[in-house]
Amino acid sequence: MNYFVLIPTIMRFMGYMKKLIKERRAHPKDDLVTALVQAKDGSDKLSGDEVLAMIFLLLVAGHETTVNLIGSGSLALLEHPDQLEKLCCEPEIIKPTIEELLRFVCPVEMATERYAREDITIAGTTIPRGELVLAVIGSANRDANYFDNPDTLNITRENNKHLAFGLGAHYCLGAPLSRLEGQIAISTLVRRMPNLRLSIPSDQIRWRGGIILRGLEALPVSF
Repeated sequence: MNYFVLIPTIMRFMGYMKKLIKERRAHPKDDLVTALVQAKDGSDKLSGDEVLAMIFLLLVAGHETTVNLIGSGSLALLEHPDQLEKLCCEPEIIKPTIEELLRFVCPVEMATERYAREDITIAGTTIPRGELVLAVIGSANRDANYFDNPDTLNITRENNKHLAFGLGAHYCLGAPLSRLEGQIAISTLVRRMPNLRLSIPSDQIRWRGGIILRGLEALPVSF
């Protein structure tokens, strides 16, 4: 994807959000933007730019990633009917199921940019101080040094220390909520639609472009 093509769209969206923020300051409503505009700690309030940044964070990190988990996770289960049947028969294993789907489909495929603080050699390759580093989380989650049969979907996998939510200082603040949303959505889908199936061949599924997030354009199903 050519990200320069997206710049005009992003700028138009920012312009729209700035107008909306201004509108909510003048005329509050019962919505999230109003809650952000009115949030305060003593006399300290979020600036317009801070509200705008928070909205972007909620849309991308708090919404799109979980949507990708639910959509891509559902596809993975449909492509592995033995695992789907196991979940249908044992709904109590929904928690390890979500952990395995996080590892297997990896909604955030690549970390945002990092920069080496010092020269470091990894697997025989030296990364000089100050160089840009893009860590591929999807690859780490399929590392055969840490996972048995990493390319196999196993919803009862044990010791599943995946990196879908990052690690350390960059660990996702919304991880508990994302896990809960995934558990509710997938378990409800399996319970209410036991005959769910793909309505087109898997190789016709279209994925959205991008190098950071990984998600479906659509998931055509029948039931």
